[in-house]
Amino acid sequence: MKCPECSNFEDKVVETRESKEGNYIRRRRECLKCGKRFTTYEKIEDIPLLVVKKDGRREEFDIDKVRKGLYRAVEKRPVSSKQIEQIAFQVEELVNNSDKEFPTRRIGEYIMEKLKTLDKVAYVRFASVYLEFKSLEEFLAELQELLKKEE
Repeated sequence: MKCPECSNFEDKVVETRESKEGNYIRRRRECLKCGKRFTTYEKIEDIPLLVVKKDGRREEFDIDKVRKGLYRAVEKRPVSSKQIEQIAFQVEELVNNSDKEFPTRRIGEYIMEKLKTLDKVAYVRFASVYLEFKSLEEFLAELQELLKKEE
C-alpha cells in the first residue's frame, strides 16, 4: 500500500480485524519509512462471469441453464444424474478458470464433445438445438457424420 504521508510502498501490518458481517477486513498499517499509521479495508470484489452469445450479447453465466440443457438432452436415456452433474461441474470449471468473458460457442462445443462420448442420442438432441438445424438435410448430415466416425 502507498503511504498517504510520504508515498512509500513499504509498510507492515500492525493489526487485522474482520468485520462482524465478515464481508471486509480492516488492517492498520505502519509505513516503514516515515512511521505514519493508516487504515486500509479489503473486501471481495464480486465481478460476475459473462458469457458472449452468438449474436454478441453478453449475459451473466448461469450454470442452471447448462444443467437444464443437459437434462433435456439425456431425457429417457441411460445417463445418470452423476454423469450430468460431472459435465456441468467441468463446464463451470472451464468458465471459472477463464477471463471474465467466455464465448457460449466454446461451452456448446465442449458439451457436444462430452455427450458424443457419453450417449450418441443425447449428443444428437443437444446438437440439433445448439447447431440450430434449419432442415432435415442438416440433421441427416450430422447423423451421417456421426455414423462415419462410428465405423
